Amino acid sequence: MRIDVVTLFPEMFRGFLDGSLLGAAQKAGLLDIRLRNIRDFATGVHRQVDDRPYGGGPGMLLMPGPVVDCVESLLTENGSSETPDPSSSIAMLSPSGRPLTQEVVEEFAGRQRLILLCGRYEGFDQRICDTLKPDLISVGNYVLSGGEVAAMVIIDAVARLIPGVLGDSQSAVDDSFSGTERLIEGPQYTRPREYRGLRVPDVLLTGDHQRIADWRKTQAILATRRQTNTHTEK
Repeated sequence: MRIDVVTLFPEMFRGFLDGSLLGAAQKAGLLDIRLRNIRDFATGVHRQVDDRPYGGGPGMLLMPGPVVDCVESLLTENGSSETPDPSSSIAMLSPSGRPLTQEVVEEFAGRQRLILLCGRYEGFDQRICDTLKPDLISVGNYVLSGGEVAAMVIIDAVARLIPGVLGDSQSAVDDSFSGTERLIEGPQYTRPREYRGLRVPDVLLTGDHQRIADWRKTQAILATRRQTNTHTEK
């Protein structure tokens, strides 16, 4: 799978992409992650990429020209069409987007290519959306300084679902929010059997795989209900 990140700060991704699972996945050829700097497509002496919003207001907006030119350069690589094929997705990180869920992550992981647009300042000029028609994605109801951290969240979540990235393919299947029931994983335990008076549940020591599976399923259901109730109360 190929992931292109369109950003003003590509240097933010270096350590993140080179380490751990992502670094290994790229070396193995399972992921092809490329960084594209918006400023490379700016014009003028100062290579300006932002300007004040019409009508007044605080902050600056990313100008349409550099962003659109940057994305279109990606879409037209190797003589391809400016319109992405069905196996590709353009995702713009935006607080007005649909929430990032495991279902959305699975959707992205099924694509051959994903282009992530990282905003800065007060966001994007609306004409960028009107021209590129990206999928607007929000990682939560809070404010970040830019879309780079949000893009890292998406990259990490999607990478886990690419076959071969995780050492144990069952890990992604058993993750929270995965599977048909979308349950949250319940509590897990390892050695020692007792720590500060807290003991590992006896059922996990029985060796009875069915009983253990039933216990874990029950704990997952309870954890999911607790989260649902917490969100409902808020």
